[in-house]
Amino acid sequence: MTRIVGVDPGSQRTGVGIIDVDDAGRSRHVFHTAINLLAADDFAARLKRLFDALGDILATYAPQEAAIERVFMAKNPDSALKLGQARGAAICALAQHGLGISEYAAREVKQAVVGTGAGDKAQVQHMIGLLLEIPGRLQADAADALAIAITHAHTRASVQRLGVEFERGRGRGRRSSSWRHVR
Repeated sequence: MTRIVGVDPGSQRTGVGIIDVDDAGRSRHVFHTAINLLAADDFAARLKRLFDALGDILATYAPQEAAIERVFMAKNPDSALKLGQARGAAICALAQHGLGISEYAAREVKQAVVGTGAGDKAQVQHMIGLLLEIPGRLQADAADALAIAITHAHTRASVQRLGVEFERGRGRGRRSSSWRHVR
């Protein structure tokens, strides 16, 4: 059994989702939340709140692997910078807990859970609810985080089936994870 945490970073809310994956590739929901950062007085306090809250979750649930959404280019440069800073705070919390970090683009995540990279948030929420048997409507950021964790689980399973070893935290270029052939 492998425990995976998925993180959907945001400057207002950060989604966190944790799943367990068994050797047969079946995923089971463990935990999800959206960390609300808007209560903090200023942006630096938001980043600290994100770092601390994510650290508490990691200490409680002890995941073995981590996945995070890769930064995309936003139309508003200020928003992109804030997103990058929130992502940095999340990455620091994950790294502090000794986790290797895999990155996935939003299109990759949507493709993995919805079947198309052009899927919308409502489709992701619906599919995550079905895949993990979670009743009711999921909060969008938490659903995205669970989708990131599921994408990581599917990717690592596919890579292993191909006879390739998945190395966490070792990357080339933009990807924080890499694959190497197992002989």
